[in-house]
Amino acid sequence: METWVITGANRGIGLELTKRIMASGRAVIAGCREPEAATGLRKLASSTLAIMELDVADERSVDGFVAALEVRPVDVLVNNAGIVGGDRQSVDDMDYQAWMRAFEVNTIAPFRLTTKLKPNLLLGERPRAVTLSSQMGSLNRKSTGSFAYRSSKAAVNKVMQVMAMEFEREGIIVCPVHPGWVRTDMGGPKADISVEESAQGLLTLIDSLTPNHSGRFWTWDGKEHPW
Repeated sequence: METWVITGANRGIGLELTKRIMASGRAVIAGCREPEAATGLRKLASSTLAIMELDVADERSVDGFVAALEVRPVDVLVNNAGIVGGDRQSVDDMDYQAWMRAFEVNTIAPFRLTTKLKPNLLLGERPRAVTLSSQMGSLNRKSTGSFAYRSSKAAVNKVMQVMAMEFEREGIIVCPVHPGWVRTDMGGPKADISVEESAQGLLTLIDSLTPNHSGRFWTWDGKEHPW
């Protein structure tokens, strides 16, 4: 039975992905900052679901999470947890502290967790580490505003591209993925696709990943996205 680790699993894409993975007969280790308040996850109570405390931006929390897994194999890691980066992200009004926080959560945290879980991934049958990025971090797209969010996602794209090259010899597939513009708390009600559509597309994509996909930027519906 495959084991998936999902961060930010208490709501949105993370929660829906957890539901679908469990429904397919696989195990999920769901990380979230407040397990006791994760009512959506708690409703899924099952022997194949472990809900664990995890603040991806807190090194001690990450270390505790990884230590608790001990030598359990991890087949798939989904770095799903992310933040917008504050309401003030313009050239005329920038919240610099929020910008730094966006890098902590969106860029540094996926690197930290992936590298710390590397021994567990190496025990997996077909190890894959996927980071939910955004097309807003693509240098090929021209648009304005959202400096903190865009820059943190552009940075994590490069981090994952480099990591893919460094993990290639050990057989770990690493990809950043654009989950779509999704109707979540972050994406808003006017977004293009539902949480269900995104999660199902992501599940199909992740199941299909091969070493040839590693180090490339993908979309939720299986298309390659320009950097």
